[in-house]
Amino acid sequence: MNVKIEESWKTALSNEFEKPYFIALTDFVRNGYNKWAGGGAAIYPKPAEIFAAFNMCPYEKVEVVIIGQDPYHEPGQAHGLCFSVRDGVALPPSLQNIYKEIQNDLGHPSAISRTADGHPSGDLTRWAEQGVLLLNSTLTVQAHLAASHAGKGWEQFTDAVIRALSRRSGIVYLLWGSYAQKKAEIIDPTQNLVLKSVHPSPLSASRGFFGNHQFSRANEYLESQGKQPIEW
Repeated sequence: MNVKIEESWKTALSNEFEKPYFIALTDFVRNGYNKWAGGGAAIYPKPAEIFAAFNMCPYEKVEVVIIGQDPYHEPGQAHGLCFSVRDGVALPPSLQNIYKEIQNDLGHPSAISRTADGHPSGDLTRWAEQGVLLLNSTLTVQAHLAASHAGKGWEQFTDAVIRALSRRSGIVYLLWGSYAQKKAEIIDPTQNLVLKSVHPSPLSASRGFFGNHQFSRANEYLESQGKQPIEW
């Protein structure tokens, strides 16, 4: 597998890669990709994109963390950033709701970039490049089976990511839904801004995601820390 992680993260997480759970996880994921190559079920994202969130947002540049559950599990969607899809891919319902809340909260469309045909871009690379770590709790998934790679070790690894970030302060954590909110147990709310709400899924967005104003609150906090706000 062609899997690489950005150097600052490689250093920050160096203790994890030789632990038994991570070795077992690596074997499990590699086996899944090998089966896919042999005609078995697809695994998303592509191997080179597993650590895309880290590669686009180095450790020292993280200002905001958004935590999802696991990658999109339909063809052509997942590319290593939670909630994000590449240009030309239809916006998933959760991302549509994220954009609606940004419009309601900030009063302007959220999709700064547009596709060639003028539609909003679902590619959140522009957020990652500003310091938003778009982290799924589980970094791989089998096609058509949500949470199929849960409980295999990714959650322990992404807990380690949050613990590594806890060496810093002044970070905004946006925790949407119960799955993401489990990470709150290892975040110091006195040193960071922790914002929780229901998930932006159509099943729950109307019960508290809409109207949570987390995007403006995140920017207000960053500005209070002398940092640049995110261009959502």
